[in-house]
Amino acid sequence: MNKKDLFGQIKAKSSYLCVGLDTDIQKIPEHLKKADDPLFEFNKQIIDATIDYAVAYKPNIAFYEAHGLKGWESLMKTIEYIPKEAFVIADAKRGDIGNTSKMYARAFFEEMNCDAITVAPYMGEDSVKPFLDFKNKWVILLALTSNAGGKDFQNLTLDSGEEVYERVLSKSQEWGSSEELMYVVGATKAEALKNIRQIVPDHFLLVPGVGAQGGSLEEVSKYGMNSECGLLVNSSRGIIYKDSSEAFAQVAGQEANTLQQEMSKYLEKYC
Repeated sequence: MNKKDLFGQIKAKSSYLCVGLDTDIQKIPEHLKKADDPLFEFNKQIIDATIDYAVAYKPNIAFYEAHGLKGWESLMKTIEYIPKEAFVIADAKRGDIGNTSKMYARAFFEEMNCDAITVAPYMGEDSVKPFLDFKNKWVILLALTSNAGGKDFQNLTLDSGEEVYERVLSKSQEWGSSEELMYVVGATKAEALKNIRQIVPDHFLLVPGVGAQGGSLEEVSKYGMNSECGLLVNSSRGIIYKDSSEAFAQVAGQEANTLQQEMSKYLEKYC
């Protein structure tokens, strides 16, 4: 999916919501655990309930890898089930030497047909470039994350006066354009978005942490939005685990609808 098509979906749905499919077998409703493929059945119902309000889905690969071959099958079925108009992000956080990255790119872009993959930039340009060789596919680089340990490296100040995350943003623009690169910025780091937008004014940002993790959608939208919206705001636990009864999907849909309605207001106000 190219940038124009992604923005078209955002306008059509008045939404920049990404639903995170961090599907934990221990957290799904009990009645689903009797299904032949509990992970897929849960995801299927979540997708059906939220597709009118979400423009993207983000399966977290670790939650499927943990189940071995059966988990990979659940993942593949999930990706195939997601409607074609939705943007699919493989939250895999890969990052290795060039030959290995090339294989990861083939796996997620060719075999699974995902639109994007999250990548750790620590190993530099040659570890990222192989992902950028695929047309209309996206690399989403980790830039400024919300986890407590993020400051161990991301906020260190370099001799140039930049913090490490700022160097990631500035240097990586030499590798790919705003049609190929997005960046992960945690919602609880909303105060940094103004600065980030000065460095990457035209790129999309994937912003996790709204909802269960306490990030403010209003602040993220105010400081992170550009003329093409430029945001995909992810909610995982706050939507998919809002309810554990047999009505879990209906409740998830209601929560997604609530976020979409709020996003619609911010699109009018800031975009």
